[in-house]
Amino acid sequence: MARTVSIAQARQGDSHTIKEVGIPSLVLMERAALGATGRLLNGDFDLTNVLVFAGTGNNGGDGLAIARMLYVRGVKVTIMLTGSEDRTSTETAQQLKSLHYYQIPVIPASTDLAGYTTIVDAIFGVGLDRPVGGKFADWVNAINASSAKIFSVDVPSGLNADTGEPQGATVKATATSTFAYAKNGFVTAQGKQYTGELFVEDIGVYLDDHYEG
Repeated sequence: MARTVSIAQARQGDSHTIKEVGIPSLVLMERAALGATGRLLNGDFDLTNVLVFAGTGNNGGDGLAIARMLYVRGVKVTIMLTGSEDRTSTETAQQLKSLHYYQIPVIPASTDLAGYTTIVDAIFGVGLDRPVGGKFADWVNAINASSAKIFSVDVPSGLNADTGEPQGATVKATATSTFAYAKNGFVTAQGKQYTGELFVEDIGVYLDDHYEG
């Protein structure tokens, strides 16, 4: 079985690559998005009308980059953003700037998901530390209830990537593209029910014994 890592190890790998190796976070985000976009383009997904459901953190930034890459390849794509554009992470703000350049539609998140053929789930990443409730639970439940296939970015939103247990409302993905290494929770019996088909994208982050946790 391929190597799996904990959330702490994944964070250490990212931090080491950015701070010590010198590869910027935005470069890693672009690599992640390229890998995930390739899975969408080459996989069994109907890309007639794609929705990217994006959070305001870096997982959302990955999703926005995927949206841009699909758009420039002729795919009809819309973004639903779960929060205000002025409260995004630095990298996600840069991705939004690129989307506006291409005039890709960005609309507020809602539960009206009719007509979309594939939904890209980029709401929460591995750093989620609370149960998904409130309006986020409504959105996740609407995603799960839709007739679209669901493609999760790095981790299905709501899934604990260490244990494979759902944290409140949790996306049940058709497939998941995770980055650098699969996470420990993905290979548990319960975790597999949420990740669907699992792909691991090589984005240039590697664990070495001298900084591994």
